[in-house]
Amino acid sequence: MSITERASGPATGPSTAAGPLPAGSGPRRLTGRSKLVLAVLLVAQFMLAVDFSILNVALPAIGDGLGFSLADLQWVATAFALSAAGFTLFFGRIGDLIGRKRIFIGSLGLLGVASLIGGLATSPEVLLAARVAQGLATAAATPAGLSLLTTSFPEGPLRQKALGIDGALMSAGFTTGAILGGVLTDLLSWRWAFFVNVPVALAVVLVAPAVIKESRPAVRAGLDLPGALTVTLGLLGLVYGMTQAGEYGWSHPHALAGLGAGVLLLAAFVLIERTVTAPLVPLGTLRRRNVAWGNLLGLLAFVTETSLVYLLTLYLQKTLGFSPLAAGVSFGVLGAGTVVGGLLAPGLLARTSTVTVLVAGGLVQAVFTAALLFLGTTTGASLALLLPATFFGGVGNMLVIVGFMVTATSGLPDIEQGLATGLASMSQQVGITLGTPVMSAVVTAAGAGAATASAVHRGVTAAIAVNTALVLLGVLVAALFLRGRAGRPSE
Repeated sequence: MSITERASGPATGPSTAAGPLPAGSGPRRLTGRSKLVLAVLLVAQFMLAVDFSILNVALPAIGDGLGFSLADLQWVATAFALSAAGFTLFFGRIGDLIGRKRIFIGSLGLLGVASLIGGLATSPEVLLAARVAQGLATAAATPAGLSLLTTSFPEGPLRQKALGIDGALMSAGFTTGAILGGVLTDLLSWRWAFFVNVPVALAVVLVAPAVIKESRPAVRAGLDLPGALTVTLGLLGLVYGMTQAGEYGWSHPHALAGLGAGVLLLAAFVLIERTVTAPLVPLGTLRRRNVAWGNLLGLLAFVTETSLVYLLTLYLQKTLGFSPLAAGVSFGVLGAGTVVGGLLAPGLLARTSTVTVLVAGGLVQAVFTAALLFLGTTTGASLALLLPATFFGGVGNMLVIVGFMVTATSGLPDIEQGLATGLASMSQQVGITLGTPVMSAVVTAAGAGAATASAVHRGVTAAIAVNTALVLLGVLVAALFLRGRAGRPSE
């Protein structure tokens, strides 16, 4: 059976004439066609990851070029984050209904158009509209691409290898975005941080129809509109509240209103899912330990490592006096660590178990994140600690991310892969979105409001301690709640 037949097979997942394939069975080597499918999907996922961070370094230049006020400049990032995090689960289910290939290609086309408009923008309003469109495109393309990845490869070594490479490129893409944004802004213009997406998106849209086969469940339920509306608005409320808390503090009225509305709407969502005939998120799926706890681990993994980039950016620029470009280039070591972790993960998963990889990766990440507590205020000694610590911390974090992806999408039939990958993508994007404002609030509370070098150093150190504690929380979750038979995730 070809990988394309597996992708469009029956709702019970990959099977042969003899019956369903057990997890871990099937081919162990990639064919020429499967390599091409993998390449197309990974290029798209890498581009989406780059988009999360490519504008961070360019924000001051954008503000100067288009006349953003300092208070409004954060909306360039927030508008994208709200759309990307809030609509992921909704679009994941839409992909199940209309076809994952169709929504994947369409959303990448939207991303290319939105990037072109953003690069040509001459007013703040046009640029913010482009950022919202980019966020919506990311919310649709990420779960669709991950669903196509998981349904194109059967559970076992091939899927683990594909998810390992995907995880490595995804995390490396976030780091690459910070570097690329600085290079393009310094050498060309901030507009090229938008334009760089256009040829990549165009290439994927042209190649994907001939390479990727359609994937959708054999049995499709209707769309749960009340559930979709409440979960989307609830996530928007939480993300908005967190970003406002990071900007103005936890007691700010906008932060409290957003968080309160988000909690109430998500509670309403759970009640709706208990009563509708075709729920957006069947509660039985959420009761699976590998889905519920796996996604919590994914959320923590993305909150900790992506926010660490923000913390170290503050430290390098405000304490050590690095330029934005030099600070971005310093994260190349972290990117290399994530690539190494992604390449190591499939082999470790094959030889041990997902729980072992999750715990070991979390402990490695925690140890090397804690080492950053000893960063000082002199450049030479600090870099001698920072560079190896971020490299090995990146290795550990990527082991956790790949373990989370495998855990949260395993043991589910094809009909639930859109939901599973939508949840996993939502955990990823909400984690990326929430990490920075949460750590920013910690930095501010620890006394960095004065913006002096010593105050920033003190605030960053406090936030690194919180970051380490969150990593250790993930280790405890994996060790206590995911251990099943033979150490594999339990349902």
